[in-house]
Amino acid sequence: MPDWLKVYHKLPYQAKVLAAGARGRYLNRWRYGSETEPLVAEYLAHDHWSADQWRAWREERLAYVLRRAATDVPYYRGQWARRRAAGDRASVELLENWPVLGKEALRAQPKAFLADDCDPKSMFYEHTSGTTGKPLHIWLSRATVRAWFGLFEARARRWYGVDRHDRWAILGGQLVAPVEQEEPPFWVWNGGLNQLYLSAYHLAAENIPAYLDAMRRHEVRYLLGYPSGLYRLAQEVIDGHLTAPRLQVAIGNAEPLLDHQRRAIAQAFGCPVRETYGMAEIAAAASDCEQRRLHIWPEAGHVEILADTVDEAVAAGTAGRLIATGLLNADMPLIRYETGDRATMDDVPCACGRSLPVLRAIEGRVDDVVITRDGRHIGRLDPVFKADLPIREAQIIQEDWDVLRVLYVPTSDYTVADGESLVRRIHDRTGEDMTVILEPVNAVPRTANGKFRAVISRVGSRSLAEPVAADGGNS
Repeated sequence: MPDWLKVYHKLPYQAKVLAAGARGRYLNRWRYGSETEPLVAEYLAHDHWSADQWRAWREERLAYVLRRAATDVPYYRGQWARRRAAGDRASVELLENWPVLGKEALRAQPKAFLADDCDPKSMFYEHTSGTTGKPLHIWLSRATVRAWFGLFEARARRWYGVDRHDRWAILGGQLVAPVEQEEPPFWVWNGGLNQLYLSAYHLAAENIPAYLDAMRRHEVRYLLGYPSGLYRLAQEVIDGHLTAPRLQVAIGNAEPLLDHQRRAIAQAFGCPVRETYGMAEIAAAASDCEQRRLHIWPEAGHVEILADTVDEAVAAGTAGRLIATGLLNADMPLIRYETGDRATMDDVPCACGRSLPVLRAIEGRVDDVVITRDGRHIGRLDPVFKADLPIREAQIIQEDWDVLRVLYVPTSDYTVADGESLVRRIHDRTGEDMTVILEPVNAVPRTANGKFRAVISRVGSRSLAEPVAADGGNS
């Protein structure tokens, strides 16, 4: 824990409010300005652009970003210089001529991805550990920050009938209260952002009435947070027959939103539940429309879906790795960036009338996939935990090619028959050869930043051409 956080935790609550408000006002100055409303109007107008308008805009913006990357960004300039020295005459303006960029290259030398004319001291610094705990370092100009939050305002607030001036609550991974704290407040009010920041680490049944009371007292209009946390809060409301404040919308972010989670959250708070997708690198983003279809934000980045084992595009409707080329942040461009997520594109136009591309699903992390001995990559295993099972939450861990351990939090109604049903559902998807170990737990562990992972594979992805050891061991 950093020293500043230790000091913060020792402050009286009103001092925490002052500190959070000061930080909020600082962020507010970076995020919003006189250009915000014109940007919002522009992005909302883009929602209904024709295919030709999108094509022309994308070709022009992509060509600019690729040229700038190849000439002004040290990492890419060196990469292309080496290719030219080896006799490669491929055009830098064709995206397919660029290799896929792994996260490790960005982690190893982040400042090499900054354009020559950028001074990191005058830029907004963002760092994130993601699900791996390994940090990523990102720099954004003020113009990029404001464009990004203009996009968020347009497609993650205005679509849902709220705006940045509304009071809202966020259920996230920041340690706004010490984990060992047993009495409220398990939150802090951030007046600079009109935000009630709720701790995701204190969602015990006995604390839920206090959470709901804080939301009422602060008159929050909408709620945003990890779907797993929103679901836990909602389920406690339902199970405890509690009365929650009625909200305009609840918005899931940072994790896939599952159908049973959406239903429970909607029931608890009496509002629609929407899904968003994004990342600190702002290379790609998407949001749910009223038809519950996830629309890509093309201004943020160009998205490709590539096969699991080779860098080739897959057909619409087929799951693969989500590769993004950032178009918003041309000062730290990420070209064909391996986001680490799996997704499926959809080529069916949306009934909402928006012309934005559609993702059929975000399936989670690339390593949230079970890999069988015969090379099958099995995603979307979360349907095995249907709402009819008396389980609060569960996680599948692939410990070996033929071994899955299931950590699950049972309700008081759980029986042996429910466990047998769960094993059958898993076998229906993986095959009978998979050993399934059921392990009851009090809570499924979260990542370092509080995120929930439904599936963890400790086997790791490998090329299908790579032989598997005959004795069944890991090679």
